[in-house]
Amino acid sequence: MNAPALLKTPFNALTDSVVEKHTLNFWMQKLNPLWSINQPLGKIVHKENAAEDTVSLKIQVNRLFKFGEAGQHHPVYVVVNGIRYERSYSLTQLDQQHVLLTVKKVNGGKVSTWFAETAKSGDVIEFGLPFGDMTLPQQPSPMVLLAAGSGITPMLSLLHTLSAKNDFKQPVVLWYWVKKDQDAAFKARFVELAAKHPEFSFKIFATQEVTPAARLNETYLADLQNLEHSTVYACGPSGFVAIVERLFAPAKSLQTEAFSMSLADQSDIGFVNVTLTQSNKIVTIPKGQSILTSLEQQNIKPKHGCRMGICNKCACNKVEGSTKNLVNGAQNKEPGNLLKICVNSAQTDLVIDL
Repeated sequence: MNAPALLKTPFNALTDSVVEKHTLNFWMQKLNPLWSINQPLGKIVHKENAAEDTVSLKIQVNRLFKFGEAGQHHPVYVVVNGIRYERSYSLTQLDQQHVLLTVKKVNGGKVSTWFAETAKSGDVIEFGLPFGDMTLPQQPSPMVLLAAGSGITPMLSLLHTLSAKNDFKQPVVLWYWVKKDQDAAFKARFVELAAKHPEFSFKIFATQEVTPAARLNETYLADLQNLEHSTVYACGPSGFVAIVERLFAPAKSLQTEAFSMSLADQSDIGFVNVTLTQSNKIVTIPKGQSILTSLEQQNIKPKHGCRMGICNKCACNKVEGSTKNLVNGAQNKEPGNLLKICVNSAQTDLVIDL
């Protein structure tokens, strides 16, 4: 017997050869719900309301969980009514064993409703590997954090990491837009951070109060200094992100993420044909709607993940045709491009490798 075989433990040999991993997972989790051969798992240990229709869950994770960088997202897998769903959320690392997951309930959202109404302490959920490029800069620079709605969650992660490292060496500004004052999550945390770190300041803008705050527009730029030397982060609905990308283009660095797509552009009227080369199908879908959603409505289930254009799970080769990005409106007519079907609509007949 060679040396590697001698070094292999009886337990590893068992998992490699005799017993299927899911069977071992089943019996191990009878003893401890976080034990697993191959699954990054987390157990909810505390649940509280963070804002109106928003819950924060403190989750204890197992040894297989991979902590991402601040600002990244994790795939989260839950089973609701016997069906397994995947969604993507930004997590905040609290310590070496716990993360904070914050979810805003979405009307009709199966997963967000489950987290808000059904999930409880003791429930176990599964995670995937972290992804996303909205991470802290390598070199310190002034930072501007722009959030709308539940886009505040990656900003909390960035701020928590800066505070833990005592790394507020440059001015950090957070602007946070909500509909109503009660929709603002983590306000107490931001007050605490501002008291602890003089370089940090924040403002919350409620756009549907009796005296409404203005939505993001050009006038806000007058309150910023050194934009051309600043790193700007933005997360929110696609319309909000599109405005950020236009207004903050002069920034030293601009990183944005849109967590939902705007409604289909009503100027895009009509239908187009999409040829799927791998499945040898031709389907007709409406213009102005995400290709992923349109295919799902045809009972075609392409591989996908975040539905935000970040994780690249849905990306495929566009052989020919014209598409429009639903986040920023950019059109692409070139053949042979990588196409993220979750955030692009068809403008002409398409041929894609699916």
